[in-house]
Amino acid sequence: MAHLDVSNIDYFLSDGRQLLNGVGFKVGDGAKTALIGPNGTGKTTLLRIIAGDVTPDEGAVARSGSMGIMRQFVGQVRDQTTVRNLLVSAAPPALAAAARAVDQAELAMMEHDDEPTQMRYAQALADWGDAGGYEQETVWDEVTMAALGVPFGRAQYRNASTLSGGEQKRLVLEALFSGPDELLLLDEPDNYLDVPGKRWLEEKLRESRKSVLFVSHDRELLANAATRIVTLEPGALGATAWVHGGGFESYLQARDDRNARFEELRKRWDEEHTKLKELVNMYKNKAAFRSDMANRYHAATTRLQKFLEAGPPEAVPIEQNVQMRLKGGRTAKRAVVAGKLELTGLMKPFSTEIWFGDRVGVLGSNGSGKSHFLRLLASGGTDPEKEHLPVSEVQIAEVPHTGTVKLGARIRPGFFAQTHVRPDLLGKSLVDILHRGDDHRSGLGREAAAAVLDRYGLARQAEQLYDSLSGGQQARLQILLLELSGATLLLLDEPTDNLDLHSAEALERAIDAFEGTVLAVTHDRWFARSFDRFLVFGSDGKVYESDTPVWDEERVVRER
Repeated sequence: MAHLDVSNIDYFLSDGRQLLNGVGFKVGDGAKTALIGPNGTGKTTLLRIIAGDVTPDEGAVARSGSMGIMRQFVGQVRDQTTVRNLLVSAAPPALAAAARAVDQAELAMMEHDDEPTQMRYAQALADWGDAGGYEQETVWDEVTMAALGVPFGRAQYRNASTLSGGEQKRLVLEALFSGPDELLLLDEPDNYLDVPGKRWLEEKLRESRKSVLFVSHDRELLANAATRIVTLEPGALGATAWVHGGGFESYLQARDDRNARFEELRKRWDEEHTKLKELVNMYKNKAAFRSDMANRYHAATTRLQKFLEAGPPEAVPIEQNVQMRLKGGRTAKRAVVAGKLELTGLMKPFSTEIWFGDRVGVLGSNGSGKSHFLRLLASGGTDPEKEHLPVSEVQIAEVPHTGTVKLGARIRPGFFAQTHVRPDLLGKSLVDILHRGDDHRSGLGREAAAAVLDRYGLARQAEQLYDSLSGGQQARLQILLLELSGATLLLLDEPTDNLDLHSAEALERAIDAFEGTVLAVTHDRWFARSFDRFLVFGSDGKVYESDTPVWDEERVVRER
């Protein structure tokens, strides 16, 4: 049995702004509850409050049952964290503490092989066994086989940074669903997963007896897995929570009906307010000449005062109005030409031509080389000309390959990084990034910078540092920089992963209006429907074309 009770949570940011305002909801035993809402409304912060990482200013969190947590960083690990470390981070606290003690004791043994150090190491191993560590390693063996195709003994000291984002996610999700925790908090568990992985996650959510609270923007996942939906709705005094007791299929209509009801109630309240004010003014004017009207004037004033004290009905939630205007420009008819291109160690040689104006979806399982292909194009292809250099300062790792891939005349690649890792933007506020410009785009005046940030729903974050933004806000800023850069070839690596539903729709409209060529790696089944053709990275190591999306390619068969 496990449940979660979030009650009247208030949370203020360091600058004094209120992020959460009286947020409350419950997750019942076995319920699969989705937490959604516009980027920046505080979903990750709320999960961190529930996890105990952050203390709310008001309110409380109560729960029963042990809790397992997938934090947002999973999928973006780029440091020296190993597979074992990643699994330990998802383990119950007692087991995780015993594992860290063993690691520390092993490091101490490398430096001081004396008797006290050996005794501490022996005690750490004994504590690991008492905590159920050896049994857990058997479970982790099943986890790594399912997620990576290799046993735990071979995988445990491998750097997690060598895994794709989807492999990192699948690894931790496998561990959590097979673990003992009865309540799971999952922060965007579907990000970086390929479609077979998302289908696996949907099945796990449906079949698991665990209680789950998860953040997601994937409409198909929400429709297939969520039994209840909690929406964080932005307001003038911070986000509030609205709970829809059904699934996503009825959610959109329920939201529209609710908003229409609020509009009607507010209209009636305003009409009544006007009538009461007019009544007070009428009796006030009459009381000035007739003493018998003084009581009526007093009664009308009291009635108006009580009406105002009761306050207006709940306001209609503030709607984001994100407007993306990707421009582009005319280029050569053949935008990309690949000849016998082989991504070393990833895919077999293939040839293709991509024409000006094409909208190409790049599909396939995680680890198949899709992102490598986009990075190769983003760096200008094979032996790039100066005009083919990327239109931003984003750092792009070299992609080993044989054969060639060339960009056409006037092609300027603009790259959207899946992990949002942008060292060139770290430590800079949004308004400074836009004000200073760079070698590829002109700087904007403060007023112009504020205007475009407002158009992307980032006006309130103008003075925030890039690294302090939510994942969705970082994604929107990246798209804004592409708009300002003059890119004629958009290379988008999972652009909708962190975008809320409204922002993803705005991106789709912007791509439709873009004068240029677009290649997007995506596992978003809804987003992919807007593309014309598809390059599929198959499980047999071959790349082939398709007129319709292909979602059933399995992991590429290769030595791991």
